[in-house]
Formats: sequence, structure tokens, C-alpha cells
Amino acid sequence: MAKGFYVSKLIAVVAIVLSVAAIATIIALAVVYAQEKEKNNELTNVATSGPTTFATTTSATGTTATTAPSDGPWLKYRLPKTLKPYHYDIRLHPILEKNAQGLYIFFGQSEVFFTCVEATNLVIIHSNKLNFTTPTKAVLIDSAGKDLPVSQVEEVQLTQYLVLHADKPLEVGKNYSVFSRYVGELANDLAGFYRSEYVEDGETKIIATTQMQAPDARKAFPCFDEPAMKATFNITIVHKPDYVALSNMNAISHNNIILEGENWTETVFQKTVKMSTYLVAFIVSQFSPTGDPGSSTTTGVQIWGRKKAIEEEKQGDYALSITKPILDFFARYYQTPYPLPKSDQVAIPDFSSGAMENWGLVTYRETALLYDPKVSSIGNKERVATVVAHELAHQWFGNLVTIRWWNDLWLNEGFASYVEYLGADYAEPTWNIKDLIVLYDVHRVMAVDALASSHPLTSKEEEVNTPAQISEVFDSIAYSKGASVIRMLSEFVSEEVFVKGLATYLKHFEYDNTVYSDLWTHLQQAVDTTVPSLNLPKTVAEIMDTWVLQMGFPVVKIDTTTGVVTQKHFLLNSDSVVTRPSEFNYTWIVPISYTKNDSPGKYWLLQSLETNNDFKTSGTEWLLANINVTGYYRVNYDEGNWNKLIAQLGTNHLSIPVINRAQIIDDAFNLARAKYVPITTALDTTKFLSNDVEYMPWQAALSSLSYFVQMFDRTEVFGPMKEYMKRQVSPVFEHFKTTTGNFTIRPASLTDQYSEINTISTACGYGIPECRELASKLFKDWMTSGNNGREKSQDPLHFFWLTVEGGCGWDSFHIIGH
Repeated sequence: MAKGFYVSKLIAVVAIVLSVAAIATIIALAVVYAQEKEKNNELTNVATSGPTTFATTTSATGTTATTAPSDGPWLKYRLPKTLKPYHYDIRLHPILEKNAQGLYIFFGQSEVFFTCVEATNLVIIHSNKLNFTTPTKAVLIDSAGKDLPVSQVEEVQLTQYLVLHADKPLEVGKNYSVFSRYVGELANDLAGFYRSEYVEDGETKIIATTQMQAPDARKAFPCFDEPAMKATFNITIVHKPDYVALSNMNAISHNNIILEGENWTETVFQKTVKMSTYLVAFIVSQFSPTGDPGSSTTTGVQIWGRKKAIEEEKQGDYALSITKPILDFFARYYQTPYPLPKSDQVAIPDFSSGAMENWGLVTYRETALLYDPKVSSIGNKERVATVVAHELAHQWFGNLVTIRWWNDLWLNEGFASYVEYLGADYAEPTWNIKDLIVLYDVHRVMAVDALASSHPLTSKEEEVNTPAQISEVFDSIAYSKGASVIRMLSEFVSEEVFVKGLATYLKHFEYDNTVYSDLWTHLQQAVDTTVPSLNLPKTVAEIMDTWVLQMGFPVVKIDTTTGVVTQKHFLLNSDSVVTRPSEFNYTWIVPISYTKNDSPGKYWLLQSLETNNDFKTSGTEWLLANINVTGYYRVNYDEGNWNKLIAQLGTNHLSIPVINRAQIIDDAFNLARAKYVPITTALDTTKFLSNDVEYMPWQAALSSLSYFVQMFDRTEVFGPMKEYMKRQVSPVFEHFKTTTGNFTIRPASLTDQYSEINTISTACGYGIPECRELASKLFKDWMTSGNNGREKSQDPLHFFWLTVEGGCGWDSFHIIGH
């Protein structure tokens, strides 16, 4: 569902029904998968009979094994530091038709080149679900091309390793390689090298595509599958002539070859830059492009997807219109040119995540890249803009400079989740989208981070080892809290200083790996050379460690009668017991921005209790803290100041920034849930909404009230609450009715469109008759003519759901289903 929609009870019921159906489907798929895996045992037998032009390499005499001794470095999930890769030669041949066993498979040939940095007789590399067809699974070769004797080659399923035992230790400083041939399954598991299917004009089409992050490059080729093990890659793909192959770099040749009497095309790609294995990507499909493939002097930018979607429906045009501007924006922002000759964006029918930042070949879920102006909503358009910006931000921060290990994923994803708003804002300057980070990231992740079960942004490397543990770090804390604290950092050092430090960081570590503290070092250097001085109370590292190394966030209480300011770890459940220790005793170094009426100020809170006389107010003077919610904390006040803020909102709500109007509501309701303030105080913060037509305050109120609506449903309190909401929303409903010509004209701005949707949802949901009549009419008009006076994309199904709640939409639903 697009952002900003009201979720009706009916939608929830439908979601439950769909969820049950999904569970049944998953169970069925699990059975099929088990059958497929049993068939997979036959892969080795068919490997030698498939079409291939792979060269044969004779191995030194050795034995193979599929089980390893019970102890040794091959049982540790982290690779030993004895070898360092520098290059791969990879050749892959996917077969996009079922073989005799009913499987889709691919043939592979790989040679990985590495340097010995510590003497060892073990070569340990990652491999998962690859059936090796080289006589001894793999061959160890020296820099002169000579096969080296190997006593044993084994596969360790637990740690997903291929282990070669050399007869003699490898020499420090010398280069070696491991060659292998293998066959793998093009499963539909959305990981590694996998297959995706779609139907076009009644015909089922198969594509081969990749998703390597985090630990799945090893399913496509044997490799040192850790982000710090960077190397260059030569990639060759064999495919049918009527298919196209894409990879991270441009194709440099297309060769016609014949295999077992069939015509095939061999596409050879330019050597990549030095990069991590999880960023390697290749796709074989019958997709169509739109855009400019580029030249020797210009960066190619193309959008790829299903032929009908791209050529006929023009669904790639919007993404194309913003990709180059966003790339140019980030090149200036990072003060570093885009490193590759092209940037392809590809819409994949079956994709596990929203998108993946593969260097030069970014893959997306279709809904995150394709936009059909005839049927897509404004929410779909916003999603395309922000997701494209997020992935393009990674082309520098994440790809050019990469985290050393997954425990620091928050820096990679949190940074991109912050600057995606900057990139999208550049592409769509009229949207004011930068403000929405408060609703979409800050407020949402606070709900998670206020639980005793939360966790810090980072952890020790040794705490993240297994593939399952790596998957667990991809959560809202990494993305949204990471974005929130980086935004806070950019604010208190200033954007100019932040960008200055970021530029030197990227230049110093380009094509290399870092830990999060390396960024603090470069930001500190920028701070130290800034004139006039920023007068930070501590170093960047000391400040940020309090936000990175402990979970949660504080509630800052300001008593405007005494000037006393305190901080305390905020928990939604005040009875929760926090068992995770903190070296900072859950005290933060808090940057407090504030205003007294129209007089701004700044203050650093270092202890759990301090006094600042500037926080004192008198008479009708009010104080508002955390301006524009740039700080990652909640704010509480003495009762008198709460009442003054509420009074000011009632008198002239425009004197308080729109973001802070949303903040006051969100803070008050969460403080009420945690028993810091009475529920009446929280409800009073919504009184002004009858005069406010902005999206953010209303969205904050509706999100906050949903908890209390559920709590009071079917009690004597619900009736008065329903009548209150009708009174509050009625003037706003009339506003949009007037300004949109009885809802026939689209509002001008993004947030106005979201606010209109919220208004209609709320008005109809709480039973305003005129709204339900209007919704029914607009939906029926849309059903009969395909147009209700606005563009078809103006959320007609939104009106449909409202009419269903009124009991008049199920027949129409049946029609839409067909």
C-alpha cells in the first residue's frame, strides 16, 4: 500500500485472508522445493552432458571428500586471513529450459586468483550448492600455470566452504589460483543465481538473475564471499541469441558459437573495478531497455524491464527521467565522479527485497522502479523516486567504499536511507520530501527502539557470523535509526562540514573497506579545520558512540519553571526491564535545538540532569525543543509549557513549524502510552487539527490515535471519540472539497495529495454521510467510464474500499478482479 493511506478494517480482513492464502502457498512451495532438492542430487550426473565450451584442466593427483575433520579453520564461519583475492575469471551458461530431470540449471567455470599473505597449506573459499565436475572438484595452480599437488579437496556444508589441502605450504607474497567447473540449479529461491518467471501475452518467460547480498555469491561461483575480500571480475555469459545478457560493466563482445548443434551467443563483459562479491550481478532475459547506452565520454543510463511494460506502457520513463539527475546530484554531493561507464536499472518480476545496489546493474522489485501514469498512484511515484535515490546513493557509499563486515551494515544502509531523501528532493524539488523522513523513519523506528528488546546500531564483529545472523542485521534499526542519527549528525556539525568530511572519507578509502569509526575520524578532521569553531562539547566519536553503541534513545524533559533539563531512557512500557548493559549507563550526549516563541537557541545535554536558565519562560512565553526533529529523542515539558504549546496551536498553529506540529502530537501520545503525561494532554494536542490541512500533523495524529481507537473500541469512550474526530475532520474535508472542485482536481503538492487521501479516509471512516456518498459516486463513475474527472491514477481503488465499508462494493470488486 502506498504511504499515507488509511487502513480500514475491511482491508485488514482482506489482508488476513490473503496472508492465510500466502501461508498455504508457502507450504505448497516447501513441498515442491523438497522434491526439487531431491532431484538436485542428479545434477552431477547431468553436468557432463550439457552444452559447454569449457576448457579441460587436468588436476594433480588428489582425493575428494564431502565431509571435513571435526576441527580446523573450515569450521569457523569467517575466512582465515591467510589469502587475499585480487581477480576472478567467471564463465556462466544458464539453461532457461527444464532438463530431463525437470530442473533449470546453469553450467559454470571459475578461476579465482589470490595472493598468499600468511604461510598456509589450506585454501578455503566459499561454495554453496554447486556440484563440481572437475575431476577433483577444484585445481590449485601457481602463478606459472602449473598444477600443484593437493592431498584432499572437501566441501564443508556447515560453513559453506570448499577446502583444498595443498601438499606443501603456499609461499607468502606468491600468487595462486583455484580453477573449477561446476553445475548449479537455477532455483526460484530468489538468492544467488536464480530464475524469475513472468507471463507476457499469455506466454511464460524465464529469466536468470542474481541477488548476492549478503552471503549468496557463493551459490553462483566459488569465491571469498566477504565484503572486505574485494577483487576485479571478468565475466562471460553464454545465452540464446534472442536473449540479452547484462552485468556490472558494458559488454565488449558478442560472439556467435555453436554448442551441440545449437546456436548460442557468448557475451563478454569489460573487466570490473575492484569490488565486493555481493555486488556482482548478471542477468539473462528478453527485457527491453529505454534510455541512452552511453559512449566513451558519457555515462550510459538505461531502464530495463518486461517488453510490454517498457515499450508499450512506458512504465520505465519516470525512472529514466530521474536517474541521471540523481546520479549527477550524488557526484556533486560526494565530490567524486560516478566510477562506472554505465548505470542500468532493472525491474525484476520476482525479487526478495525492494532493490539491490549491484554496482552498475541495480535490480529492483517492479513496484520500486516501474511507474504507469495511467494507473499508478502518487505514492507509487514517490516510492520509485526514493528507492532509486537510495540505490544510487550506494554506488559511492557502500560500493566504492564498503563496510569491512556486516556488523556495520547500519552505516551502509542508514546513510543511504538518509541521503535518499536528498536525492529524491533534487529530482522532485516541489515535493518537500525531506520532511517526510520524520514520519517514515524517525517516528516509525522509535516505536521499535523504545522496546526493551531493541539492540544497538552496531555490534562486535564476532557476534555476526552465520548467514542467519547476517540476515538479522537487515532490520529497521539499521535502516531507519541509522538514517535518523546520521541526519542528526549532519545537523549538529552542519551540512557543509558533513559533506566536507564525507568527501575526504570517500577519497581516502575508495575501492577499500572501513569500519564506522573511520567516518568519525574524517568528520572530526573537517570539524577541526572549520572556522569559526563549531564548539562541540566532545569529539564526533565521543558524541556518536552514545548513539551507536547503546540501544534506545532518551526522553528529554525540560522544566520551564526551573530551567532543569533531564534525560532518561525512553521505554513504551515503563515496567520493562532492560537486561542489556550499556557502558554509557543509557545516557546520551544530546544536541538540543529550541525556540522560545521566536528566539532560537542550542544546548548540549551531557548528563542525566542539568540546569540551563535559558530554558526558563515567563508569562505566556512558550518553549519548543528539537526543532524540525533533527534530534533522535522525544521531548517532555512541565504541565504549564504543554498547556502553552497547546494554546499556541489553537491560536496560530502556523507559528510552529509543520514538522514540529507533528512532533508535538507524536511525542505527547507516546509519552501518554509510557505514562509520562495524562492521555488528556495528548488528546488536547489534536484540538488544532480542525484548522490544519497539512499532511504531517494529521498523519501523526491518525497513527497515534490508532492505538487508542483499538484500546477504546467497544467501550463507552469510543462514541465520544468518534464524534470528536468527525468534528475535527469536517472543516478539512470541506477545504479539500472546495480546493479540488468537489474532488475532481488533483491537489498540487505531494503532501497535499496525501492529506486529501487521509481526509477522505478519516471522514468516511468516522461516518460523515457526505463523504460516503461522494466516495460511492466517484467510484461508480470510475467503474463506468474509467475516469472520475481526475487522472485514473488518482487512487480510484481508495474510493472503492470506502464504498465497500458502506456495503456497496463487493460486486464491483468482482468486476475489477476480472
